[in-house]
This record gives sequence, C-alpha cells and structure tokens, in this order.
Amino acid sequence: MRDLLPPTVAVAVAGPADWTGELLPAEQACLGERAAQTRRRDFTAGRACARRALTDLGLPPTAVPAAADRAPVWPAGVVGAITHTTGYCAAAAAHTTHIRSVGMDAEQHREINPGVRRLVLLPEEEADCARLPGGVHWPIVVFSAKETVYKVWYPLVESWLGFHDALLRLDPDSGTFTASIAPARVDAAVIEDPPASITGRFVVTDGLVRTAAALTPR
Repeated sequence: MRDLLPPTVAVAVAGPADWTGELLPAEQACLGERAAQTRRRDFTAGRACARRALTDLGLPPTAVPAAADRAPVWPAGVVGAITHTTGYCAAAAAHTTHIRSVGMDAEQHREINPGVRRLVLLPEEEADCARLPGGVHWPIVVFSAKETVYKVWYPLVESWLGFHDALLRLDPDSGTFTASIAPARVDAAVIEDPPASITGRFVVTDGLVRTAAALTPR
C-alpha cells in the first residue's frame, strides 16, 4: 500500500500482534461485547494501524471510533481509510492540508461469480476485462478499485455511490485506474467541486489485490 499512495499519506500495515491488541475505550464502545471473533480481529487490527498512521503524521495515538455507518471517525484535520481482508489489514491517514480524501482496499485475488460481476461491472468494463492480459482476475481488480473510489467519494459528498455510478478503466502497464463518476451523481452533489474523476493505483501480488487513491486539495 505504501507504494500506491503519495508520500504525504502515512500508511501502516498490520503485523501479527495487531490482530489481538488492545482497543482504546472509545473504540471498544463501538465494537461492543458480542462482536464475532472475526469482526473483533479485523476491527482491532484496523484501529492499531490507524493509530500508528496518526503517530507517523506526528499526532498522538488518538482513538479512531466508528460512526453509525461504521466509517472510521478521524481526528479533526485528518482524512484516512482502513481496509482488511483475510490475513491482511492496512490503514492510511493524511493531513487535510495535503490530501482532500483518501481511499484504499484489499481483496483476495480470486474469481467472482457471474451474479456479482453483473452487480459490479458495467458492460464496458466487462468488455475491457476480456481484452486485458491473462493471469489476473480483472473483475476483482475492478471491484477493489470501485471500493477505493467509494471510500474517496463518501467522506466528501456524504452520499451513496453505487457500483454502476462509476465507469472504471484499468491500465495494466502503468498499474493505474481512472474512475469517471456518472454526471448525474456529480450534479446532485451538495458540496462545492465534487470529484468527477478519481485516479488511483493497483497492484496484484502475493494472492492479494490492493488498490488506493488520493485526492489533493484544489
């Protein structure tokens, strides 16, 4: 993940101890006592990474609780993102003076079934995936990139962005992607200067797909 984001973004990747570490009281209150073990491990690793990313920015290890929609609540003046999948967790954080919004996602590198593909991919994206080089399950890369795009979009606009609301193009040679947001969603945004296009990077290694993107202030 560190190689996918600008140097002004602090990135922390979970180590073995992070999955079973201690939560701060504000974080524990969001998780509850009856959370499933998998949820508890993912949440714990994510918060450990988030606090370490904040420390790398020169901030104290502040709690990162969850909002009602489960989105991380970052300290004032900070934007960030957390992702986790089986055996992998990472968090990113940046000062708002440097980064307007950041997103990241990690997925297992695998095929996705036709039903999910129809929910995620536009016909143009299906056609693109069929033309891309073999050896990579491109639909899961598109899925991951769209998850990253949503994480960039939502904190800024505070409105839902569906999978079909962004047309995603992959460039395997440069390891980049560009998402063009549906004009209707951009026009409906209630903020000034909503992003009409989001560009990020991806990598497929070690059985994982990793994607990330960051918007700089205008």
